[in-house]
Amino acid sequence: MSAEAEDTRIGIYLCGCGGNISDVIDVESIRETVKGWDNVVNVRYDNYLCSKPSQDIIFRDIKDYKLTRVVVASCSPRMHLSTFKGLLERAGLNPYLLEFVNIREQCSWVHGPETGDEATDKAFSLVRSGYERSFQLEPLQALVEEVSREVLVLGGGIAGITASLELEEQGFKVHLVENLPSIGGQMAKLTKVFPTLDCAQCILTPRIAEVGTRRNINLFTNSELGKVEGRPGNYTAEVFMKPRGVDLQKCHGCGVCSKVCPVSCPDEFNEGRSLRKAAYIPFPQAMPFVYTIDFDHCTRCGRCLESCPSNAININDEGESVTIDVGSIVVATGYKEFQAEKLKEYGFGVYPDVIPMLELERLTSLFGPSNGKVVKFSDG
Repeated sequence: MSAEAEDTRIGIYLCGCGGNISDVIDVESIRETVKGWDNVVNVRYDNYLCSKPSQDIIFRDIKDYKLTRVVVASCSPRMHLSTFKGLLERAGLNPYLLEFVNIREQCSWVHGPETGDEATDKAFSLVRSGYERSFQLEPLQALVEEVSREVLVLGGGIAGITASLELEEQGFKVHLVENLPSIGGQMAKLTKVFPTLDCAQCILTPRIAEVGTRRNINLFTNSELGKVEGRPGNYTAEVFMKPRGVDLQKCHGCGVCSKVCPVSCPDEFNEGRSLRKAAYIPFPQAMPFVYTIDFDHCTRCGRCLESCPSNAININDEGESVTIDVGSIVVATGYKEFQAEKLKEYGFGVYPDVIPMLELERLTSLFGPSNGKVVKFSDG
């Protein structure tokens, strides 16, 4: 045993929690055993360690026994870890020299009295583990530093939009990053929403537009997170703006580029059930309302470049990375629809008119592949 370990003076405190623990666990037998452990100079068992009388006793024990470590075996640290840390601090002992053991939620409550001695044996092992860990505790000091009041929100669906608007209202600067060319997410594809059957666009569109008017929301569409470094309160994030082929500042959304584009490709907004041009706007309420060139299908024929009245086209766009400093990150990356082909019993992929829910949503949309008419894809 090291000299430092020899100087360690441990107090162990066991709680009965008004029967929540003591009705299942033989706490008294544990108390009798731990009294003989090395460096344990004081052991107490009380029915309510969180009560003021018990707190006062522990306070005096820390001073009278010159304790250097305290082990508390009671309930969840979520309830009373801060209580006992504060007690140590008031008694002049570093609060990080506390070891907290949960023998209620993790032992008595999950096993019950019918387990007999097994619950007591488990509680004994938990207390023993806490005792052994206490030798490794070191006094720590809390650090106070300035943190950034800028927030990175990942995902421009309804969750990310709502988070961004509410954070901006609280005085934060928000960087909203969306992988697609427009914010709106999956909700933009819906017609009505449960349980009120309200028009999805009536709820979503005003919020989409509001994002574009907020001065302290910095919108990154067609972008993705590269890497994040740092720690809570001070992160450095790299955002890669993917090649869009269109200057956001110059484009006025006139649509000339789309009209002259010779390339048609599946429209992912309509779940691939209709075609769009390689120069496109995802949907009528898109934000920002500027065109995007789909370089996966674009042939770089140059017709859009020649026809654009605003000189906004750059078919050699390679994208760019920007670095931002933020204090916190909200992850609102949404969901992907379940792969229906995995449910073979329903015949998706076998029968042409077996469709997933989002395709049905697009069928009922006025701007869907059938202009709102619910028809079979097989024969119209």
